[in-house]
Amino acid sequence: MASGLLAQIRELFEGDAGVRKVAGDPILSAELLLLFRMILADGQVSETEMTAFRRICRDSFGIGEESMDGVIEYLHDFGYETSGTQAIEMFRGLDIERRKLLAQHMAEIAKADSQLAENEVRLLRRTLDVLGISPVDAVKPAGE
Repeated sequence: MASGLLAQIRELFEGDAGVRKVAGDPILSAELLLLFRMILADGQVSETEMTAFRRICRDSFGIGEESMDGVIEYLHDFGYETSGTQAIEMFRGLDIERRKLLAQHMAEIAKADSQLAENEVRLLRRTLDVLGISPVDAVKPAGE
């Protein structure tokens, strides 16, 4: 009980650990912003896309479910200051495996609702072009 209260007090003063992680890493912020824009590309937010986004955040970046609302709020605020082009540009200098992982995450979000909208395809294609990634690399796991 006391440790739970201490954790709540600590979070009050320090903020959510997941949000701090995202805010402290511009590349991670840019990737999550691009993934969130992929969710919005077809004009609707589906539960399956949000489930895929949350799973990617948890499995690939160690962001817990308890942090997701704060992370989404941060991305909403960060998104007003960052264009999609600026977010993509942050990845140009990264190694090819990291760029492929971004492409795979974007494809996973786009396919999550079992419908590929034209705007989703366009956003993914543009991202692949800027990053110099083959469409084949967007659908197979990195390292294969």
